[in-house]
Amino acid sequence: MSGLVANIVGTAAALCSITSFAPQMIKIWKERDASSISLKTYSLTVTCFILWTIYGVMTEAWPVAVANACALAMAAGVLAMKWRFNRQ
Repeated sequence: MSGLVANIVGTAAALCSITSFAPQMIKIWKERDASSISLKTYSLTVTCFILWTIYGVMTEAWPVAVANACALAMAAGVLAMKWRFNRQ
């Protein structure tokens, strides 16, 4: 039973981590403005998710690897929009 509860909590945490970037991405895309986004913060966040993904792969902790790879994609999307809309 505790394994099931742990999996539920882990899944919920992963979904929250992944989807937490969606509102920011939508706001930036709609407004075409990323001036309020911190380049340093999102650079560090992307680096963090890269490292967690590598750790998950190296330790064969696939839930960690997959969840962090998905969160990496979302955070990288915000970072890419920061670069794109700041240059206009």
